Amino acid sequence: MAFSFTESYDVVIVGAGHAGCEAAMACARMGLNTVLATMNLDLVAQMSCNPAVGGIAKGHLVREVDALGGIMGEVTDAVGIQFRLLNTSRGPAVWSPRAQCDKKQYRIKMRQVLESEPRLKIKQAEVADLVIETTDVGKRVLRGVRLRDGRLVEAGAVVITTGTFLNGLIHVGETTYPAGRSGEPPSELLGEGLKRLGLRTSRLKTGTPPRLDARSIDWSKFQPQHGDPVPTPFSFRTKSIDREQVPCYIAYTTPETHRILQESIPRSPLYSGQITGVGPRYCPSIEDKIVKFPDKTRHQLFLEPEGLDTNEIYINGMSTSMPIEVQTAVVHSIVGLERAEMIRPGYAIEYDSVDARELDRTLQVKSIRGLFLGGQINGTSGYEEAACQGLMAGINAGRYVQCKEPVLLDRTQGYTGILIDDLVAKGTNEPYRMFTSRAEFRLHLRIDNADRRLTPIGHEIGLIKDADYRDFLTKQEHIVELAEVLARTASAPLGPDGDRPMLAQLLKRPEVRITELLPLVSGKLGFEPSMAEMQAVEIELKYEGYLVQQDRQIARLKRSESVRIPAAFEYVGIPGLSREITETLGRVRPSTLGQASRIPGVTPVAIMLLQLQLQNGPTCRVA
Repeated sequence: MAFSFTESYDVVIVGAGHAGCEAAMACARMGLNTVLATMNLDLVAQMSCNPAVGGIAKGHLVREVDALGGIMGEVTDAVGIQFRLLNTSRGPAVWSPRAQCDKKQYRIKMRQVLESEPRLKIKQAEVADLVIETTDVGKRVLRGVRLRDGRLVEAGAVVITTGTFLNGLIHVGETTYPAGRSGEPPSELLGEGLKRLGLRTSRLKTGTPPRLDARSIDWSKFQPQHGDPVPTPFSFRTKSIDREQVPCYIAYTTPETHRILQESIPRSPLYSGQITGVGPRYCPSIEDKIVKFPDKTRHQLFLEPEGLDTNEIYINGMSTSMPIEVQTAVVHSIVGLERAEMIRPGYAIEYDSVDARELDRTLQVKSIRGLFLGGQINGTSGYEEAACQGLMAGINAGRYVQCKEPVLLDRTQGYTGILIDDLVAKGTNEPYRMFTSRAEFRLHLRIDNADRRLTPIGHEIGLIKDADYRDFLTKQEHIVELAEVLARTASAPLGPDGDRPMLAQLLKRPEVRITELLPLVSGKLGFEPSMAEMQAVEIELKYEGYLVQQDRQIARLKRSESVRIPAAFEYVGIPGLSREITETLGRVRPSTLGQASRIPGVTPVAIMLLQLQLQNGPTCRVA
């Protein structure tokens, strides 16, 4: 079939949210001619909801994106206006950085970074459909995209990262209207095009709270929440963050808030049947909280600035789709907000997502070669979950075009690998959010060692510059040297017996900090250790026993992951395998025995039968 293409690129990225920006930058840095297509050039990397990055587990994802060579962490460090390291009262496995960002500056900085890449072009255009060719043997191969104006653009691969735009529908009370987000049109043509391809889709829902005018708020009624005195950067390449931080403020709902919401529940699109999509369980709307937690007398809210040169305030914790007059009454029922003026109402948005079980671990659609999906289109929520998918989809789209082996991260390498494995093996019936509890090896997957786990991969595929990689290697050498010096340096005599344990052994005690021991070894080091280097050594030594135990567990998991299942493996006819499990395995088509074991409904007995079949020489269907 001959196509009349007007332009040609190695990779086309559809959508310029966080996933699209990461995918586009990855492909361009890998040396591929890349175009980022967006319906509005002025809203590249727009933060549709809270202008914040990171948080519990989400901060881990951003660190991993950065360690691989992504750009979200560096941009956040450049425009953050408050930085906090969360969960510091608990162990280092769950420490997570979070930053409140300047919403406008984030968008500006991200576009500057994208436009600095010579192999990347950003164009304002709506992608309306995909150009697919069916080969002589019945395989579908992507050839490019069709724009709304009729032009055909050739592409070796396409990455779709459309966020909430696929057939997006906004709800404010009884009012509904099509939109990708407030003030922007939805992507209806592409949404219908994906359905015509036979991809399984579902409707999901997310929402956003009202925004208030800071000048109309009585700030004296709220408790300030300040950032950390020494900010924790997201990027391993950021040396320090020295600029002044701004506070957020803590507020609470009142009995009057709850009364208004309870009386207005019949007008809520969530409960009237108007919204059919499934919302995020762990980020419910304020009306959902009132219904599901009737015993709670109040709910915590956060008043967060959207930037340094705007009066717009985000009410974190008050996502709602109630009618505007109800939203106004709810806001005014909160102490300190009695005279607050609402700049923008909150709303809910429904959108199409593709069943992620349609994808393989590279995030390529199994039934269409060259088509990759990343972000909310795969059923996730959050900027961070989108960014890590966009990065991996971009990397693998680039590797596909280059005819190179894909980059696959497993569950032992990062939260990114866990997220992708969960999606493609299990799918999701609600917006997927990352939690540290999803990781089997949390102590191994810390924020401080994300570079050790992933930066060599980023350098190998061309996303980490040589100079940055040399800095990384130097850091690792320093960590090893510091640990060795502590291991061979004895402490001063302790206790009545005069014992002199080695400093490394002494550091294992909970009350001992490495900063106390550093003066005893500084003369034996050929460098001045950074805080990050000291922290890495301290964590590794204090938790050495647990880490050794996790290493054994990781080795067992890797053994199951090393048992590959051929793409053309035939599950039908395996003795003892039920019809239901056979159909499930045939639909998901796991790539390893380990992945097969994590598919819901696939029993340990089925895994044993499958392993026996693989050992005896698997039969394969004709491709």
